[in-house]
Amino acid sequence: MEALIPSLAVYLLVLTRVTAFIITVPLFSYRAIPTTHRIIFAALLSWMMVYTIDAPELQIDGLYILLVIKEATTGLFIGIIAYIVISAIQVAGGFIDFQMGFAIANVIDPQTGAQSPLLGQFFNVLAMLLLLTVNGHHMLLDGIFYSYRFIPIELLWPSFGSERLVEFVIKTFATSFAIAFQMSVPIVATLFLVDLALGITARTVPQLNIFVVGFPIKIGVSFLVLASMFTVMISMMRKLFEVMITAMRDLMLLLGGG
Repeated sequence: MEALIPSLAVYLLVLTRVTAFIITVPLFSYRAIPTTHRIIFAALLSWMMVYTIDAPELQIDGLYILLVIKEATTGLFIGIIAYIVISAIQVAGGFIDFQMGFAIANVIDPQTGAQSPLLGQFFNVLAMLLLLTVNGHHMLLDGIFYSYRFIPIELLWPSFGSERLVEFVIKTFATSFAIAFQMSVPIVATLFLVDLALGITARTVPQLNIFVVGFPIKIGVSFLVLASMFTVMISMMRKLFEVMITAMRDLMLLLGGG
């Protein structure tokens, strides 16, 4: 029994970090996956990781509570930074929907339970399929596995409140917003020109009801531009995945004091 207690203590710590990671990271945290399946997956993944990480013997005592809090916070940080990056896809869809006039027709995202713009939902589903195609789910699992190299399990309290960490989160958010703008700018710029042309038409032909004619024209032009820029959208999503993996690695380095 005495030999079992340290293994159980290490397993509970690993389970805490993995569970916190799974409930926040994209793809694994979506409501489409039953909660029971996620719990079983986290338990099995933690059981395998216990035998692969180099963990010292730990005892369940007062200091162990701080280690549990640290593990939960670490898993949440790693998952949230990945979610911030991948949320740029829905932001891009929101930009496009606002210009197209679809912003009023938000739908409930069955994966997150929140309201999502129409094209944002479409881009999100497309991104998840692309993430599975390029084995991005394996890279996410690699991230939580290799986190123990940067943030050892016996490390009592990583650098959660450092200025470098705050600056890194702000830069990651700005990078994600910039990628979202790059994804949406072809359609947004085209619709701006369409609005300009409709405004000139309304001034030159006052008899034409521009509000009735404008909406179908903007929607049609948007879909044409979207179809022509589809490959660019896919390449931007792949770039976003690279930014997500890099952000997770850099966050681990900062938390580990690197």
